[in-house]
Amino acid sequence: MAIRVAHVATGNVGRLALTQLIEDPRFELVALSTSTAEKVGKDAGELAGLDVATGITAVGSLDELIAAKPDCVCYCAMGDTRPIESFNDILALLSAGINVVGSAPGGLQYPWNVMPEKTITKINAACDENDVSLFISGVDPGFANDLIPFAFAGTCQRVTQVRCLELADYATYDGSTVMFDVMGFGKPLEETPMLFLPGILGMAWGTTMQILADGFGVTIDEVREHHESEPAPETFDIAAGTIEKGTRAAVRFEISGMVDGKPAIVIEHITRLRDDLRPDWKRPSKGGGCYRVEITGEPSYEVEIIPSSDKGDHNHAAIVAGAGRIVNAIPAVVAGPKGIRTTLDLPLIKGPGLTP
Repeated sequence: MAIRVAHVATGNVGRLALTQLIEDPRFELVALSTSTAEKVGKDAGELAGLDVATGITAVGSLDELIAAKPDCVCYCAMGDTRPIESFNDILALLSAGINVVGSAPGGLQYPWNVMPEKTITKINAACDENDVSLFISGVDPGFANDLIPFAFAGTCQRVTQVRCLELADYATYDGSTVMFDVMGFGKPLEETPMLFLPGILGMAWGTTMQILADGFGVTIDEVREHHESEPAPETFDIAAGTIEKGTRAAVRFEISGMVDGKPAIVIEHITRLRDDLRPDWKRPSKGGGCYRVEITGEPSYEVEIIPSSDKGDHNHAAIVAGAGRIVNAIPAVVAGPKGIRTTLDLPLIKGPGLTP
């Protein structure tokens, strides 16, 4: 029997997750909600960009979605700039007796030693009282930082460092809030964006740091942050808008989890808006973008994950992967034990059936 699923949000991630919920026979879409007034009343198929009428029209509130009594909700609303609101949404869904998978808020990917204990207690209480579970994930932070490292480290005799990298050209990424407000592209270099405020990098990737530390049985003594930016040599346009000459056009940042004075767990990002910027910085082996996992040990590994898609470039493919990770987890989350679920305790998610 198909799992009754409701869906929240139809933005960059949400639209792609919605597409799978409509097309995948394992699921029955029973409700859809949106915070965008002009989308209310539109069919889910139209909002997913599909040439199909589902008979499910978008509603404008979480209460209306809850009234459909789904087995699970796929939550893809923005969490980066509204962490409190997204947390409260998740809590409301769990308190209504509904399992949740989602892409936000990021802190709930692995909240221990990352989020305040009282917030974890609230989530655990809602899960315990209503016999439901929660799984939040993404790409990076997400499966590229936990699932992939653990899979390869499981073949090692010794591991001394794990480094997870995202190396990507974001010129085609059209999420203006993330691009301009969070990452500060197109802004003067002397203006500090949200992402580079002291402690934010460590907080944003804190879930990655903590799940890797707990999985490998070490304690992080200190988190060190480093970032640098490169200005645009001239004015040029990207999908999200215009980058004026002299404003931020490439960034590199690194978060190091120190163990016994050594950088044991490292997250490194290099994000360009043009391929010719900072040729001295690391780049993917193929053009576009990749996620790279470097394990130093015995044996050592350098694993490069290069997402691609028939429907878009590497940026589109990465979003599809993030959406696929949470949607494909729905059966295991619904069937599994109550509580906060993570890569450390979920079974191997094999995804949809093979269709040659």
